[in-house]
Amino acid sequence: MAREYPIEKVRDIGIIAHIDAGKTTVSERVLFYTGVSHKIGEVHEGETVMDWMDQERERGITITAAATTCFWTPTYIPAEDKKAYEHRINLIDTPGHIDFTIEVKRSLRVLDGAVVVFDGVSGVEPQSETNWRYADDFHVPRICFINKLDRMGASFENSFNSIIERLTDKAIPIQWPIGTEENFSGVIDLLQNKAYKFEGDKGEKIVEIPIPADMKELVDKRHYALVERISETDDQLIAKFLDGKMPTLPELKKALRAATLKVTIVPVLCGSALKNKGVQLMLDAVIDYLPSPIDIPPTKGINPDTHLEEERHPKDDEPLAALAFKIATDPFVGSLTFFRVYSGTMKRGSYVLNATKNKQERIGRIVRMHANHREEVDEIYAGDLGAIVGLKDTTTADSLVDIDHPVVLESIIFPEPVISMRIEPKTKADQEKMGIALHKLSEEDPTFRVKGDPETGDTVISGMGELHLDVLVERMRREFKVEANVGRPQVAYKETIKGKGDAEGKYIRQSGGKGQYGHVKLKVEALERGTGFEFIDDIKGGSIPKEFINPIEKGVEEAAARGVMAGYPVVDLRVTLYDGSFHEVDSSEFAFKIAGSMAFQEATKQAKLVILEPVMKIQVIAPANFLGDITGDLSSRRAKISAMGERGNLRVIDATCPLAEMFGYVTNLRSMTQGRGSFNMEFSNYEEVPNNVAQTIIEGKAKK
Repeated sequence: MAREYPIEKVRDIGIIAHIDAGKTTVSERVLFYTGVSHKIGEVHEGETVMDWMDQERERGITITAAATTCFWTPTYIPAEDKKAYEHRINLIDTPGHIDFTIEVKRSLRVLDGAVVVFDGVSGVEPQSETNWRYADDFHVPRICFINKLDRMGASFENSFNSIIERLTDKAIPIQWPIGTEENFSGVIDLLQNKAYKFEGDKGEKIVEIPIPADMKELVDKRHYALVERISETDDQLIAKFLDGKMPTLPELKKALRAATLKVTIVPVLCGSALKNKGVQLMLDAVIDYLPSPIDIPPTKGINPDTHLEEERHPKDDEPLAALAFKIATDPFVGSLTFFRVYSGTMKRGSYVLNATKNKQERIGRIVRMHANHREEVDEIYAGDLGAIVGLKDTTTADSLVDIDHPVVLESIIFPEPVISMRIEPKTKADQEKMGIALHKLSEEDPTFRVKGDPETGDTVISGMGELHLDVLVERMRREFKVEANVGRPQVAYKETIKGKGDAEGKYIRQSGGKGQYGHVKLKVEALERGTGFEFIDDIKGGSIPKEFINPIEKGVEEAAARGVMAGYPVVDLRVTLYDGSFHEVDSSEFAFKIAGSMAFQEATKQAKLVILEPVMKIQVIAPANFLGDITGDLSSRRAKISAMGERGNLRVIDATCPLAEMFGYVTNLRSMTQGRGSFNMEFSNYEEVPNNVAQTIIEGKAKK
């Protein structure tokens, strides 16, 4: 079976944005204009294709990233050439809520380009910044789409300025709106100096119109600035421009594409997806300026046999290299593993190597996803996305590769959970089912963790926020038919050290016959926040035999996981094992494991243990007359206000605040502002807890 579309006509893109910027509405228009759906689904009516889960439709938010495939020919191609210029677009619609940020991160890991959607009223919002940072981390070229320009208070210029101020100075408009708010009627293409309006019931007819007379001066000025900016990225064009000759449109588009791929320019477009304006021209920009798989650098990985770096190129005849980026439980077919093929071809019926776990997997059924619908295929080629049904050992971020040419691709680093709660089955019948459900949900979502509390025997679930855990508990009830009781949310505190410590641990037992002997000396020192945990074996002269090093490390890791000060995991430190002794007969793995644990606890106590708490970045939006009450309330919650701004008649407060102080804040804010205030929140970092708060935490833990 031959490849249907040449690889240069493939686009793997994501739609990313802050919650309520209109991502899913944009995606629904894309499906309609590309012919995938014949009816536009609206978020407010609960009838969208991409938000297919019941909870997504009920809550009006995107919870899980949905993938689909559609086809588009740029609108400027003559009708007789349409088929020859058709492109395949593999599209992922991602969530905007911070609790589901992992869906954005893992999608951007495997996508080549992104459309970043902004609310024309709000401009850049907190989750916009997080998503932008993820795109920077993975070097993803992007275009911006300022949406909702029909709304009261919308301003293209203000939203564009917020992109320049808060995200990047590389952004430049390649379109300009005609009118604003209720007078928003069309779009001007600044590159071509052409104006368009959108006619028909669903804006499907794009009609060229004269540029409004009162906008000609603005358009000429913006056109000149755009041509100058594009020319600056190309030596030949800038020479031509400085000679007073204007580059041709094909030259400008070619240079703009090259600059977008290098992220030296970020094109900014505009429209209103809900009012069916501008989406087709945004699709044209996806084809014109975002990369195909051959436009991005070859993917790199480590050969597990030689430990050397290798490259994989986007060619169908190279050895297979694919990355599993998402696991989903499908009620009809079981486990679905979403993957991106970087090189080679994934074939049904073949055997592949999971290089991350060094296990073979058989590829049974392969499907292309259209939201929650599946299309069976025999092969997925280089540069494409697909899903495999029923893999046994593969989880998120595993590399699926050719058995004879193993390589482990770059993985995905997952954020740590910040909130926990206890969960128990309602009935005995639910007990066994709950274990299975929690295991499957934690396989799907790497930011969802399940563990047992060794002291109480309770099951504790952890996630990225209250909504995250609420959605997962509701999924257990609906998809797995498990009823459960949950406790109050609890903050996921951590412990760390601020200095250095040096201690020894001796575990000696003699009770007739063979005894137990383990003797360990180790040092601990603080690392930078967010570094994690390091264990270094610095034993010289064989004072501890090699076979006892791993048990010592395990003992130290278990002690760190249990916590020393208040029972929370100890993080961001380096442990160096430098000396000890052993007994020819009595030494054992068990004895050295205990000795390692004892030495670790003693050393960390010397190194000034402190408690860390998750701090959230928050943004509160409310009418000006409530500003005093809001700032006073935030101060009482240990918040630090970083900025205050205006958005029309509203005031915007940016601050950071400990998560522990934010439970129930939405109710307080509503009562303070007569229901007119709103806020959003996302994880920022871990910070040291003040002494008085730390004492309260320790006492509370001791009571439990």
